[in-house]
Amino acid sequence: MSVSRAVLITGCSTGIGRATAIRLHQAGLPVYATARCLETLDGLAAEGITTLALDVTDEESMAIAVKRVVDDHGAVGILVNNAGSGVYGSVEDVPLERARASFETNVFGMVRLTQLVLPGMRAQGYGRIVNVSSILGRFSPPGGGLYHATKHAVEAYSDALRLEVAGFGVGVSVIQTATVRTEFFANAINQFAGPPGTPYADFYTDLANWAIEVAQGHTTTGRYAVPPEKIAATVERAVIATRPRPRYVVGMLGRGALMLRRFLPDTLFDKFVRSQFPAP
Repeated sequence: MSVSRAVLITGCSTGIGRATAIRLHQAGLPVYATARCLETLDGLAAEGITTLALDVTDEESMAIAVKRVVDDHGAVGILVNNAGSGVYGSVEDVPLERARASFETNVFGMVRLTQLVLPGMRAQGYGRIVNVSSILGRFSPPGGGLYHATKHAVEAYSDALRLEVAGFGVGVSVIQTATVRTEFFANAINQFAGPPGTPYADFYTDLANWAIEVAQGHTTTGRYAVPPEKIAATVERAVIATRPRPRYVVGMLGRGALMLRRFLPDTLFDKFVRSQFPAP
C-alpha cells in the first residue's frame, strides 16, 4: 500500500496558511489549500496548488474536503490546522456568543477535522498533524482571555492526541508562534471595542494604540515579529521530520517569553506581562 503524503491546510487565504501552502508545494508535496471563500485562493491556484472551499465550522464542508483528498490519494497524509478567529475584549465585556464562535473555529473545528482524517492515517500507518497555535496558549495577557483560552485548549487536546495516536505512526506537533507580521496589528483600531458605557473604554484605546505601535515596530513585540514565511518553514520541519517534536516555538520573542513563564512565579510573571501589554 502506498503511503499518502497529501497535505490539507486550513485558513490559506492570507498569512501563515498561504505561506505554508506555497512552502509545502515548493517542497514537492501535493497540497490542498483551503479557505471559506474559494475566490481568496485564486493566487494559490495560479501557482498550481489545488484549492478547495472549506469552512471548519461546517460538518458537511469538512467531510467534502477530506473526501476529495481521500479520493485523490487514498488518505490525508498531513493535516495542518491553521484556520482561526480572534475575539478580543475584557472577560466581562465579551458576549458569550462571540466566545462560542471563536471556540467553534479554533477548537471544535480543528478537533472534528482531525477526527475525519485519522482513520485514513491509521490505515496507512503514517500521518502528521500540525496544529498552529500560539505562545498565548501558555499565558494570557489582558484583553484576549477568551481568545487565548482557545489556544490553551489546543495545547491540551494536542498533548492527549499525541499520545493516543503515536502507536499508529501518526505524529502530532504544535507550532507556538509569537507576534507574526500580518494585517491584524495594522487594522488594530477595529479589533478592540466594547459596549456603550464600558468601564474598560480607556483600556481598549490603550490596546488599539499599543497594537498600532507593534505594527510600526516601535515596541519589543513589534521589533521581534516574524514573517509568515518563517512559520511556514517551521511547519515544513514538523511535516518532514522522522520524529517530529511535540512543540516548535518560533522566534526569539516566543522562546524568551516561554522561558520566563516557566521559571518565574506567577506574581513576578504578572509584573512582566504588565510591563509588555496594556492593562486596565
